Amino acid sequence: MAAKDLPQDTHLAALLGRIGARHGEPARQRDAEVALRELYDLSSSRLFGLALRVVGNREWAEDVLQEAYLTVWRAAGDYRSSISPPLAWMGVIVRSRALDFLRRRASERADTTHELDEAISETVAGDSPDPLDTSQASETAWALHECLRKLEARQREVLSLAYLRDLSHSELATQLKLPLGTVKTWIRRGLDQLRGCMARFA
Repeated sequence: MAAKDLPQDTHLAALLGRIGARHGEPARQRDAEVALRELYDLSSSRLFGLALRVVGNREWAEDVLQEAYLTVWRAAGDYRSSISPPLAWMGVIVRSRALDFLRRRASERADTTHELDEAISETVAGDSPDPLDTSQASETAWALHECLRKLEARQREVLSLAYLRDLSHSELATQLKLPLGTVKTWIRRGLDQLRGCMARFA
């Protein structure tokens, strides 16, 4: 570590110490909040760059950074300067939150895509030696269009965004300004209705 980095490390470590000592008197809580804002101002640009490198999307990186600083707020009392420099310690938190974000997003996308794929594949399944030939695929596309048309408008919108634009449940909730639970319910009900409708074309 270069000598010029030491003053900043000392200052950041002190800020983490103030955050970690927030319990007890109201004055400590207020001081911890001030310290967190200063810590954010001093470190967020570098940590945002790290988050962006991991997730590859600015909006996602902003979400990751917010989660990371919430973790820093909760875990600051565990920080030990003798073990790790402050930015390295926070960098580990950012990277961990970024990987968690990617895992959650991949899981949500996979669940929705898999269920819709199943609903479609149930229609094309049969005794034909090549169930995915041009004629069969065309019939399936028509059936899918008809079944989607029968869904409620919002359910159709949610399913289309989830499948065609590859959005996760949380991204859908943000874009549609709806609670996450509502989005998940609409997707589940929409897929159930779609599966039932597609089965009639099988």
